[in-house]
Amino acid sequence: MDSSRSAQRTVIQFLRSEGEHDSQIYCRMKEVYGEQCLARCTIFRWCQHYEAGRVNIKDLPLPGQGHAMTNSATISAVDELIRQNCRITTREIAVELSIRKGTVHHIIHRKLGYGKVCAQWVLKQLPENQKTARWELDPSATQEFLH
Repeated sequence: MDSSRSAQRTVIQFLRSEGEHDSQIYCRMKEVYGEQCLARCTIFRWCQHYEAGRVNIKDLPLPGQGHAMTNSATISAVDELIRQNCRITTREIAVELSIRKGTVHHIIHRKLGYGKVCAQWVLKQLPENQKTARWELDPSATQEFLH
């Protein structure tokens, strides 16, 4: 027996359309689904939704700001802004690109690998060309970290 939420909502919708009372629907569903049954208040709420004319069994999207996708164009734009001004804040980037501050934070720290040091964005890990340049400048300094 499929005990998913959407399956149970379908059963609620069917029994409600047949004229079953809310408490009868709950009792019948409790017999069939047992521990997997939706809560009584949830069943009653869905009965009210269906009585009010709702036909969709899926959850409606929650209100608020939608999630912005972090595509390569957005990542490149954030990287370019940081390269132009290493003291730029996440809020300024968010306003400039019209994206959420949390998305900017995710791009900077997870995708680009930047961190703040002395109010400036710096890469957390050196690129290969900078690693070899540092090695060539002072091989003895890096030797102590290898042992």
